[in-house]
Amino acid sequence: MTEQICNTPVELAQRLAAWIGLRLHGAIEARGHAVLAVSGGKSPLPLFQALRSQPLAWSRVTITLVDERCVPHDHLDSNTALVRTHLMQGAAAAATFVPWFDSLPDALDDAALQDLAEAANARLATQPWPWDLAVLGMGEDGHTASLFPGAPGLAQALRGSGPVAWTRPLNAPHPRLTLTLPALLATRELVLPLIGPAKLRVYQQARLSEDDDLPISLVLHQHQTPVRVWLA
Repeated sequence: MTEQICNTPVELAQRLAAWIGLRLHGAIEARGHAVLAVSGGKSPLPLFQALRSQPLAWSRVTITLVDERCVPHDHLDSNTALVRTHLMQGAAAAATFVPWFDSLPDALDDAALQDLAEAANARLATQPWPWDLAVLGMGEDGHTASLFPGAPGLAQALRGSGPVAWTRPLNAPHPRLTLTLPALLATRELVLPLIGPAKLRVYQQARLSEDDDLPISLVLHQHQTPVRVWLA
């Protein structure tokens, strides 16, 4: 694990976007294609806006998700809508975007969520693994992706064999689909941007020891996949 310190959120977004651009360019040079997974929410918006202007062969980039809320794609909380609106614009519109589902069933019971996860697994199996880069986020409860502490489905999401599992957060809206912890650790590199003193405190706590009740700690304490933490 390495840390990069930035003075402001704007500096973080600009420097991290340039760094991601270089990593994707290197993947394209090495393998002819790059795969980037991104997180949703409000925090990544400045990064998306800086990243979409990077000078890349975007037609050779595939973009997908780290997690997704089980809402229609035109819902305000949809990560798919967020990526399409804020990242896949301008030159970056030439990239290929892979959403995890096209539509949702009327009822989202556990069986329906499992069917959605299995369909997403089949869809993502068509992508070249390992993916090159995943951009994570972290909540003040220590969740990352949709690995929420105490959530129904968390045990499978932490240790399941498929790339995608479902969870039901206890303190956040909407059931979720999420990359499992093994899938996250199967990427070539992980990036974790964190902004503000509250998230810094959670991060510092997570660095102390592994704890399933602080899922980000499981990312920070593994020795399989490089993690670059960007702080502002």
